[in-house]
Amino acid sequence: MAPSVSQLETVTSESVEKVAHDVSKLNVKATNVEVKVEDKVDAPSYPFYYPYYDLEEKFPPTEIFEFVEPGTRANPAKPNLLTENVKLNHLSPYLGTEVTGVQISQLNKEGLDELALLAAERKVLLFRDQDFKDIGPDRQIEIARHFGPIQKHPTSGNVKGYPEFHVVYRDTKHNRFQEYYGGNRINLTSWHSDVSYEKQTPGTTFFFILDQPETGGDTLFLSQVEAYNRLSPEFKKRLEGLRALHSAVPQAEFSKRLNGPVRREPIETEHPLVRVHPATGEKALYINQGFTKSIVGFKQEESEYLLKFLFDHLAKGADFQIRGNYKPGTVVVWDNRVTAHSATPDFSPTFRRHAVRLTPQAEVPIPATA
Repeated sequence: MAPSVSQLETVTSESVEKVAHDVSKLNVKATNVEVKVEDKVDAPSYPFYYPYYDLEEKFPPTEIFEFVEPGTRANPAKPNLLTENVKLNHLSPYLGTEVTGVQISQLNKEGLDELALLAAERKVLLFRDQDFKDIGPDRQIEIARHFGPIQKHPTSGNVKGYPEFHVVYRDTKHNRFQEYYGGNRINLTSWHSDVSYEKQTPGTTFFFILDQPETGGDTLFLSQVEAYNRLSPEFKKRLEGLRALHSAVPQAEFSKRLNGPVRREPIETEHPLVRVHPATGEKALYINQGFTKSIVGFKQEESEYLLKFLFDHLAKGADFQIRGNYKPGTVVVWDNRVTAHSATPDFSPTFRRHAVRLTPQAEVPIPATA
């Protein structure tokens, strides 16, 4: 049985010692990883969601599954989601909307379908004043599963007994982001679309903050739809029909170097460079600097040249980007098929940033045709 909300809130710091803290100091005992947390006084607000690493935990290869996009079932007027109490604040013309006056946890199935459609249309939604972080792991997973089977991450910290959770954690002693990208960089912006190497890539995604710094720690988002729309008609024609290789190998190799888990063997998957969203029909670029390695059929120099242009186009497009910030109770819902995002690790290491992602997988990408 899942713990109650009151149990989650009263977990002591001693229980935190039973889960992994610093992946570079992993110590395997039977099938569990146990690392002591030295700082017992300043424990996480939600220790139940502390990052957990089990080197013996293994997942089978991902199988292709039948998928129906929830947004295709939605009433375009969204009467179950956009009631008279709901207020929308659009952050830019192309993406990003703040939503207040509705609880995700209280939406019925029709409302969740409408949520999927709104996320596809606006790309990124910031729901304020939510109770989502306090409704318990089973209910959180139940809601996310409405949007597809939840991806179980092959290398990241998860929650003991709940591999569906992808835990994002940073404090004074634990900074895996910096270890991954190295300390010899001027700019730590790293645009990516989550686990785009999967055969069926993520769709409607949930992200909620448990502990946050006083300032900073925002997330940058960009619209891959508007990025595609900015290209010339002739250039669009050249891109449509191309396929790009997305790889999980570097992520797995990094985890191995730190003696971390590789729960599923890394895969490499070809996806259309321009894809179509099943609910809106919009075309979007589907490449990202984090996982896209080459253009299929191009020679190395050709591939590198084209990808560099596209990556620069995405990164420099400040007029189709937003900076999503977090307040207590914020839940960010975005559509991974038509966006890319980057963390902004701009806050002091004296602050803890603790967040959780639930990542439902969607359809095999639909290629665009000219």
